[in-house]
Amino acid sequence: MRLSRRTFVGASAALAGASAVSGRVQAASIPEAATSTGPAMQPPRAPPEGQPYQPVATLNGWTLPWRMKDGWKEFHLVAEPVERELAPGMKARLWGYNGASPGPTLEAVEGDKVRIFVTNKLPEHTTIHWHGVLLPNGMDGVGGLTQPHIKPGKTFVYEFVLKKSGTFMYHPHADEMVQMAMGMMGSFVVHPRDPSFMRVDRDFVFLMQSYDIDPGSALPKVMTMLDFNLWAWNSRVFPGIDPLVVRKGDRVRVRMGNLTMTNHPIHIHGHHFEVTGTDGGWLPPTMRIPEAATDVPVGAIRAFEFVADEPGDWAIHCHKSHHTMNAMGHEVKTFIGVNKKDLAKTIRKLVPDYMPMGSSGMAEMGEMEMPLPDNTLPMMSGFGQFGPMEMGGMFTVIKIRDGLARDDYRDPGHYKHPEGTVAYEVADAGEAPRAPQQSSGPSKATIDVVKPGSRRPAKHQH
Repeated sequence: MRLSRRTFVGASAALAGASAVSGRVQAASIPEAATSTGPAMQPPRAPPEGQPYQPVATLNGWTLPWRMKDGWKEFHLVAEPVERELAPGMKARLWGYNGASPGPTLEAVEGDKVRIFVTNKLPEHTTIHWHGVLLPNGMDGVGGLTQPHIKPGKTFVYEFVLKKSGTFMYHPHADEMVQMAMGMMGSFVVHPRDPSFMRVDRDFVFLMQSYDIDPGSALPKVMTMLDFNLWAWNSRVFPGIDPLVVRKGDRVRVRMGNLTMTNHPIHIHGHHFEVTGTDGGWLPPTMRIPEAATDVPVGAIRAFEFVADEPGDWAIHCHKSHHTMNAMGHEVKTFIGVNKKDLAKTIRKLVPDYMPMGSSGMAEMGEMEMPLPDNTLPMMSGFGQFGPMEMGGMFTVIKIRDGLARDDYRDPGHYKHPEGTVAYEVADAGEAPRAPQQSSGPSKATIDVVKPGSRRPAKHQH
């Protein structure tokens, strides 16, 4: 990640909303805005001062630095056009914050007074809504209702006290359909005032997005309502999503926010977890149940926790199978069982490079290197130590290893399985097992069958 500083000159900033926060002072200067353009996940950013907390690791993202001024934590977000690499081989022209989409994660502590400057470098007006945060009405960020719109080139400031810890989001509430479809959103994590409350060893956070980008293009189609072809975590798709690297024995939290147009049942392999939080706060232990998958509704957050007690490379993904594919074509026909040899000969007279596919399923696409338009990802992608993984979209791996350092998030590579613990092929499956013999002969069951046109059931014995 490249971090740089931009200085925005101005003696004061326009204030958003009419509600005042006790102790508010007009800003004498606007804090510098850090920016990031790299797609790699940055290590958790420990607080340089103020109340201590266990920082989060933003999947393929980073945490925005802040400064303390007169008892306020001051952040600076810049809404602007950005370029985001969705995965190696494809970039998208999006809108975001501080050089990235999603924008950087904001981290603070319950009880903090926060002052968030927002500079608009978009070609149209915008606002920011603090999704799930309890705050004064005039700081809620609904353009026209609770504040004037932030015009291009202008800077507004939001000020409020963080009343409750939990996992929240930020996104526009101005031309929302377009701006969110273009990638404008970010995570907002408020840590408990008591550092021992809900303590975990590793804490990951990401947002879910859906994009519709034509092959060879880089611009999302903002009018799409359902037929999206790219499903992303923090605007990355597999194989571009970083693994969640975990030390064996760690208690792990994963926070997921859903700002797509549909729900996502998120499933992890090899472990059971409990949902411990939503965008409304923490769940008491009496409300938690063990699960291996949990549904994340539209516009909601789910945080789950588990103990990483089994080492390995464990999949984590959306369980809607189309959401683990890239560049989905919704008009592709199904040819399973169709012999296309003669058809292929005819087509090759016109298209010499034509390749018939799909007669035996689509698995062959996972290992073939088919020619694609520039800036387009294959539908199935990614290779593991045993071959093609045939995945895309909302899929990555939780890599649990013994002996990692406490703050080591580096990719440890493929898991080395202990001898005798990998599924294997056998040369001879042997004789099929026979049905057990019954000493008294087969029993007969009487079943009533009602035939069309009859009023009385016929008796049949089996």
